Amino acid sequence: MTLTGLSSKDIEELRRKYGTNKLTQLEGESLWQKLLNGFRDPMIMILLVALVVQLVLFAMGQAEWFEPVGIFVAIIIANGVAAYSENSQEHKANALKEEAEALERAKVVRDSCLQEIPVDDVVQGDIVYLQAGDKIPADGLMIEGRVQIDQSALNGETEEADKFPPAQDNDSYDINDLLNNYYVYRGTIVCAGEGYFTTKVTGDRTLFGKMSLEVQEKQRETPLQVKLGKLAHQISTFGYVGAIAIIAGILAKTFFSGVWPEDILGWGRLIIDAVTVAVTIIVCAVPEGLPMLTSILLSLQSLKMAKDNVLVRKINGLETAGSISILFSDKTGTITEGKLSVVELALGDGSHYTDVKSFSRKAIRYFTVGAGVNNGATYSQGNIVGGNSTDRALLKMLADNQLVDEIDKTRLETSVPFDSERKVSSITYWMDPEDSRYFLKGAPEQVLGLCHYYIDKDGVERDFGDKTADEVLNGYINKQASRSMRLLAVAMGSNPDSDHLTLIGLISIRDNVRKEAVEAISAAQSAGVQVVMVTGDRKETAMAIAREAGLIRNDQDIVLTSDELKEKTDEEIKAILPDLRVVSRALPTDKSRLVKIAQELDYVVGMTGDGVNDAPALKKADVGFAMGSGTEVAKEAGDITILDDNFSSICKAILYGRTMFKSIRKFLIFQLTVNVAAVLTCFIGPLLGENVVLTVIQLLLINLAMDTLAAIAYGSEPALAEYMKDKPIPRQENIVTGGMMTEVIIGALYITIICLGILFIEPIRAWFGSTDGVYLKSAVFATFMMAITFNGFNARTEHLNPFEHLGRNTNFILVMLGIFVMQFVFVTFGGEALSVESLSLNSWLVCAGLAFGVIPVDVLRKAMKKAA
Repeated sequence: MTLTGLSSKDIEELRRKYGTNKLTQLEGESLWQKLLNGFRDPMIMILLVALVVQLVLFAMGQAEWFEPVGIFVAIIIANGVAAYSENSQEHKANALKEEAEALERAKVVRDSCLQEIPVDDVVQGDIVYLQAGDKIPADGLMIEGRVQIDQSALNGETEEADKFPPAQDNDSYDINDLLNNYYVYRGTIVCAGEGYFTTKVTGDRTLFGKMSLEVQEKQRETPLQVKLGKLAHQISTFGYVGAIAIIAGILAKTFFSGVWPEDILGWGRLIIDAVTVAVTIIVCAVPEGLPMLTSILLSLQSLKMAKDNVLVRKINGLETAGSISILFSDKTGTITEGKLSVVELALGDGSHYTDVKSFSRKAIRYFTVGAGVNNGATYSQGNIVGGNSTDRALLKMLADNQLVDEIDKTRLETSVPFDSERKVSSITYWMDPEDSRYFLKGAPEQVLGLCHYYIDKDGVERDFGDKTADEVLNGYINKQASRSMRLLAVAMGSNPDSDHLTLIGLISIRDNVRKEAVEAISAAQSAGVQVVMVTGDRKETAMAIAREAGLIRNDQDIVLTSDELKEKTDEEIKAILPDLRVVSRALPTDKSRLVKIAQELDYVVGMTGDGVNDAPALKKADVGFAMGSGTEVAKEAGDITILDDNFSSICKAILYGRTMFKSIRKFLIFQLTVNVAAVLTCFIGPLLGENVVLTVIQLLLINLAMDTLAAIAYGSEPALAEYMKDKPIPRQENIVTGGMMTEVIIGALYITIICLGILFIEPIRAWFGSTDGVYLKSAVFATFMMAITFNGFNARTEHLNPFEHLGRNTNFILVMLGIFVMQFVFVTFGGEALSVESLSLNSWLVCAGLAFGVIPVDVLRKAMKKAA
């Protein structure tokens, strides 16, 4: 066939009519948009309200300038860190993508000449030339030649599809069936052969393009966003109720004391003072360090994860990973290695081996010729080039056994390549100048029936007797099939017409289960994550892999095919979902449906994938794990990219996500204890006769110091293996649990009692040797800050020892030491600005002793809880 291709005039006309081959790029948010959207965070919104109130008070002369400035700085830092971190991660991912796209080229016939052009310049109607290793640039119909195509990018399967021109122009085929023999698809790769196809559709209209557009759907809120939304409502309610209570307390104390303001101005001053303290309490009730903490955590954990081959593309995906309760995992390349490998060699006497090292030189030579010379792949400079996946696996086996140097194709007389109809390939080869042999390699059902002899490991020819190899080895073949092995028979004879061949051996080939994946799946299951393997493989193969990987353990575990899944209603699937372990022969629509159903049951859903077919499900899942070797569309749809395609890296992402969530809860215990203690102290103090126990400036200093510095301290908490023994946190569960509130209340009550005791309990007052009000309030301020600092150690762990693993978080030690130094400076040098006096050494020791008591109080609480 003479191929002339398109002319320059045709190209421009077709481009105007059908468009270019460029895929629509998903437009991400700019840094500015991320900053603006960050202000919708529930915590940030409360702080914005508090900022407005402080600005009004400042305008009225009732607040210092640094009070609204402090809140404003906290808002900018918290929002800015998160936006910048996510933006920088996206830039890294986009840079890698653009670099890869710039290298993609296509070979087309135009004006009767073969030209190489950028993939984006291909137009509908172009004739594209295909060779082994080429990535197909558009969808189209084969018109000449024959190729084997790796379509795993679209269907997830490693087995190549045979593509050739239809015999007649009117031969029918279904372009939606990727296994049809005539149509090729963008994004797939040529493994062997060569040929030409004419492009039928380009760009977004290709199957690859359509799937890439589907990933633009909006995702639902992450579990942490849901929890923080609830917490924001609870904290704002607490703050408002606390503020009203303080106003009421101050007014009630004034009323019952009998010392009333003398005029309206006096009443006005009293009300303004009460409102000022109340507003300060509202600000103190909001842990403004929480948005900052989440930002710091996401940034720090993202950097740590990059070292573990995990790239966090969408920053919220990390915290969601820690809450995953069900994970739909691809098989190929994630649970398995993603490439075929020779697992076992069997001889005609039933013996089997993992390699050829124990064979004689003669037997090894037969294997080398039968599997290495009769092979479409080539070994060159340490790399295996060309051939189909089976041939590459055979050549790798020979390379691993240092036998590639013995592959001598100069003695090759004739060669007939593999044919999908005959299911065999064959050669005629000169073993020596006087000995020409015929070698056959292919499907056992085509080869074994012809074999009446076999070679033993010493290279000696043996007789099967009155049986054929097929009959003798039938049991072994069935056993290997149950292990999802792909079997290949290698035989030889005197000539191509002989029907009495000698079996060289049976070769078992399989996409092996990753050794580390078995341990990682077990770890995920121990962490309460249900792992479901979703694969395009047949049911028997999928079940064999699932058993070896530890997914199927008992008769209650359910395996469904795509057809069986299709027959069931959503409600029926919901009923069996907890026991579902494998879905075989899966279609892209199956994955999306499973994600939707699991989310309706309020699971936090994870999905892994590498192909374009996985992109819609990756996008819909709460967190999508795209494989580093996968398509750009899958990576674009995913939240996290697993650079080494390893299931164990997914477990690391889950661990880091859980560490982050644990750190947030630790911070909340710490911060809420501060807030509750401040509210209680400022509420009860006026009722006992002291209008101002902690001044507005003191409260703001406590709040800003504790919020910002504690965010850094808890943001550096180590990832502990014990977190993987916990069960996933339900999506709707409150971020603050009953147990956490008990710890907060006990700690806050202790701090409130010792602080008010300094002012109102005579034996405690006596320890300070002074009855001066300012001096005692200075001691209250110092004690309050030290007590909440010591309580920071309590919040770090649920175990009895509050100092465990402290050496793994040097930031925590530095921050706590910094707070101690800071509060000493505040009290010693604050003077009138902070309403304090310098304390004596004895007073400092008393304050420290009272404050340290919060640690044994909490240890006692933990011991009682553990005993119960």
